[in-house]
Amino acid sequence: MAIPSLSLLFLFTSLPLFSSSPVKDPELVVQDLHRAINVSRRNLKYLSCATGNPIDDCWRCDPNWEKNRRRLADCAIGFGKNAIGGRDGKLYIVTDSSDDDPVNPKPGTLRHAVIQDEPLWIVFAHDMTIQLKEELIMNSFKTIDGRGASVHIAGGPCITIQFVTNIIIHGLHIHDCKQGGNAMVRDSPRHYGWRTTSDGDGVSIFGGSHIWVDHNSLSNCKDGLIDAIYGSTAITISNNHMTHHDKVMLLGHSDSYMKDKNMQVTIAFNHFGKGLIQRMPRCRHGYFHVVNNDYTHWEMYAIGGSANPTINSQGNRFTAPNDIFSKEVTKHEDAPESEWKNWNWRSEGDLMVNGAFFTRSGAGASSSYAKASSLGARPSSHVATITTNAGALNCKKGSRC
Repeated sequence: MAIPSLSLLFLFTSLPLFSSSPVKDPELVVQDLHRAINVSRRNLKYLSCATGNPIDDCWRCDPNWEKNRRRLADCAIGFGKNAIGGRDGKLYIVTDSSDDDPVNPKPGTLRHAVIQDEPLWIVFAHDMTIQLKEELIMNSFKTIDGRGASVHIAGGPCITIQFVTNIIIHGLHIHDCKQGGNAMVRDSPRHYGWRTTSDGDGVSIFGGSHIWVDHNSLSNCKDGLIDAIYGSTAITISNNHMTHHDKVMLLGHSDSYMKDKNMQVTIAFNHFGKGLIQRMPRCRHGYFHVVNNDYTHWEMYAIGGSANPTINSQGNRFTAPNDIFSKEVTKHEDAPESEWKNWNWRSEGDLMVNGAFFTRSGAGASSSYAKASSLGARPSSHVATITTNAGALNCKKGSRC
């Protein structure tokens, strides 16, 4: 991922830095997580679709999901579990797929919805493809909910979550994203500013917190499919289907950017599918829980990193590609073995298929991290069932999703 111009940080001066609580000890995060899940399940009369996927079991059995859309916000798990998005706001219906003016967007467009100051739960009146002229700069406390329509964001710059908090992105097809920039773009009703050249990510998280990216289909973007950098934290990336891309997911700005030590990301129940090459994810500095994902394709490596990240891989299925590609799951980047052998990279209960192998390192995580899992891993033998519906769902009103 290209390093943005530093001028970028000063262009949106009216936009407040994300307001998140200090990052807790991972063990305390996990304790809070399990308490919150139990309370949420009691309050929601917890459903069970018997999929083994706790997110889907929380809401997908409800035939009235369309009338109970906001229930989704109480189903998050992992480090992004507190991302409520627009749960407490009004419903905003996108009726217009155009994006003619990024400075003065028309009411009824997606851009007009995401820049508003108040919390909003954003839905779509019908199937649509939205080709954005410039990055979609989101404001805090927004949910983009594509359920009930086939919504594609494609062919232009895509979604940017910069210095904001409480965002849910659900049920979208995000693909063929391109670079934008060198243009004025509005980020709130009160402010617009000059954007330098963007990277061309599908979803770019830049200094954001409490973010949940769930049940999207992503492919073929200019840079990353989902990148999180510059001190972003409290993120869950779940139930997504990713295909046909080189550098899939970057988590961490640079080896020298020490604020990313606070980054905590859960990567759960995703299907890393056809045509992928590397970075599923590539990590720096922080703590990354990679749990119950299905890896069926990689050419260079699946999980890699530099700058001493802690990587906890649990209950994943790694199916190595044909012999002309690498069967090693891991890649320790930008460091000699004398250095990376001390990085805490653990594999527990992972299923290795067709010669796949995971190079472990470190003598064991710290006492806090050793106990810290952002959610409980199911056996790797269940991964096919858990991830079978990864990607954007075909939800019909009046029936189970």
